[in-house]
Amino acid sequence: RAERRLARALVAPRVRLLTQFNALDQGVKFLVDMRAELLRLARNGSPALSGLEADLKDLLASWFDVGFLELRRITWNAPASLLEKLAAYEAVHAIASWQDMKNRLDSDRRCFAYFHPRMPEEPLIFVEVALVRGLADSVQRLLDEAAPAEDPRQADTAIFYSISNAQKGLAGISFGAFLIKRVAGELQGEFPGLKTFATLSPIPGFRAWLDETLDDGALTAAQWAALRASPLRIGDPQTLKATLAQPSWAADEAAAAALKVPLMRLGARYLLEARREKTRARDPVAHFHLSNGARMERLNWMGDCSPKGMGESCGLMINYLYRLEDIETNHEAYASEGRIVAAPAVRALLAP
Repeated sequence: RAERRLARALVAPRVRLLTQFNALDQGVKFLVDMRAELLRLARNGSPALSGLEADLKDLLASWFDVGFLELRRITWNAPASLLEKLAAYEAVHAIASWQDMKNRLDSDRRCFAYFHPRMPEEPLIFVEVALVRGLADSVQRLLDEAAPAEDPRQADTAIFYSISNAQKGLAGISFGAFLIKRVAGELQGEFPGLKTFATLSPIPGFRAWLDETLDDGALTAAQWAALRASPLRIGDPQTLKATLAQPSWAADEAAAAALKVPLMRLGARYLLEARREKTRARDPVAHFHLSNGARMERLNWMGDCSPKGMGESCGLMINYLYRLEDIETNHEAYASEGRIVAAPAVRALLAP
């Protein structure tokens, strides 16, 4: 009894107040939005409310335990209000129109989201999946509205091409790993022919890293010589940076051909070697998937030719492979040692 009294006494009054919002209609959503605002204020240099934000995060983490969440498939027949939220929350490849939305929910596509019982109309995180044959290497081809829908029963690969966190107030409360594993299980149950589960993922930090670190030693002497001899006449890092700053280079076949080998090498170096901390990959998407037990499977040239893709990663995209029997081993290697599991083809890109 004394222990219970002590435990109650240690709970801050503000936490007891916040807990009561759980009983109110829209109360949980209010707290999620309030934490989003507190995080925004903290980023803008207002640390005074950091204690409240931390208490709120702990409270929300307990309420949003994955065991309390409901996984739902979202189809074209979902309420328009929900589809509008998907379009608003999509963080990887913007949904341009209702036709684009319909294409992403076609018979050879799937979309799944987690929901909380106290926020039944608000997706927390959602994943978009394409059912295809073989690894996808271009998001433009994957999302081509003119392409006919394929028979999903003939698919052997599920490509997770977009994962979006929908609630800023739940930042730091992770559902992604559970979502991927749950969705893989759902898809395997529906389509027993699926043998491969992989992503087609952006590399959002590549260009920024390249601008920071590009120097004479970034490429081999032979690669610099090839660039100098190419129509681009690139002989030094500054000229290379200036060229990459002009998106038009990708439309020039000669320029793209000259840049493919060096950029693929630099992309592999960024993914495999650039660190935020000793054991953490610098690229946030890489860190997410490696933490979940995926392995780097294939780097794709011109995987995303959109202005965003060219600006963030020079068009490069990567497939992360989720081999279900290796997930735990890969996760432990990365989490404990910072060791990145990658296919030989990815590591070979580093070779001189």
